Amino acid sequence: YARATAMPDPSRICDPHHSPQQPSTGLNEEQKEFQRVAFSFAAQEMMPNMAEWDQKELFPVDMMRKAARLGFGGVYVRTDVGGSGLSRLDTSVIFEALATGCTSTTAYMSIHNMCVWIIDAFGNEEQRHRFCPPLCTMEKFASYCLTEPGSGSDAASLLTSAERQGDHYILNGSKAFISGGGEADIYVVMCRTGGPGHKGISCVVVEKGTPGLSFGKKEKKVGWNSQPTRAVIFEDCAVPVANRIGDEGQGFLIAMRGLNGGRINVASCSLGAAHASIILTRDHLKVRKQFGEPLANNQYLQFKLADMATKLVASRLMIRSAAVALQEEREDAVALCSMAKLFATDECFEVTATPAPLLPFPIVNFRDGSK
Repeated sequence: YARATAMPDPSRICDPHHSPQQPSTGLNEEQKEFQRVAFSFAAQEMMPNMAEWDQKELFPVDMMRKAARLGFGGVYVRTDVGGSGLSRLDTSVIFEALATGCTSTTAYMSIHNMCVWIIDAFGNEEQRHRFCPPLCTMEKFASYCLTEPGSGSDAASLLTSAERQGDHYILNGSKAFISGGGEADIYVVMCRTGGPGHKGISCVVVEKGTPGLSFGKKEKKVGWNSQPTRAVIFEDCAVPVANRIGDEGQGFLIAMRGLNGGRINVASCSLGAAHASIILTRDHLKVRKQFGEPLANNQYLQFKLADMATKLVASRLMIRSAAVALQEEREDAVALCSMAKLFATDECFEVTATPAPLLPFPIVNFRDGSK
């Protein structure tokens, strides 16, 4: 395969008018404007820096704070605490557009947004007004702490304990593979305040700098290198009872409710990666010549590009359907969110992996961030 190394034009990649099957189809005028702003920001602030962030493992704090000034720090958080108050569909549209600039960083931003929403949706008024405003501006960053060394998909078996002593919980245990670990200021932690099973789990906010809170080494990863991943460790870590979000025993419900939207958000990031990869591939096929004519004239490659576009559009439709179901609180919302995440991340990974040997840069960044 011929290998292209020239820097792609961000204005073409991060522009809905250059993409297959118009991603603005079916959106109202307000949603198209959100999308336009997000695409423009991705082209100007993210795409030119994506490779450096990945190679040097940089956490782009300044860029994310610029994004927050556009309302992207608390997209579906209520406006009285600094959020944008947008819908789940609006959020998906925004994260897809941002991910065309850097999928890895957008994925972290989506996790941050999920954490802010959890506090906004389940916290009391004092907690909402104390924690959410600096998170919506991204003056402070948040991490979601559910996974443990011994519990991943079986989240209800988590072991991190929170023993109540007076007006504090004493936390002991650890969380694994935490995005933003060590860099974030706020940790939304699921911990065990009661007996075995999901009914014994509660949710607390642990602030960076709390005695007994520490972090493991930064993990080495294939992708998502612009967001640090570390273990989060609690050793006799005293957290005020006033930092508990919701009631005791409500933590598992909170965690699962957060993940419903989180699945849509992460799947939307995969859409952005696939979206950018198709544009890069299409443009390369138009200019690269073999045997005296552009590769775009090769019928086999035309079929491959059509397959890629089909996977992207099918994934987008599934994600947006799930987003609407979640916003409307329909009975099938949980299943649709899970199916959309499963389908879209698999299909979009295939889209990004197909042209990777042809265009190693920057498609490998999109490929490694899409799964």
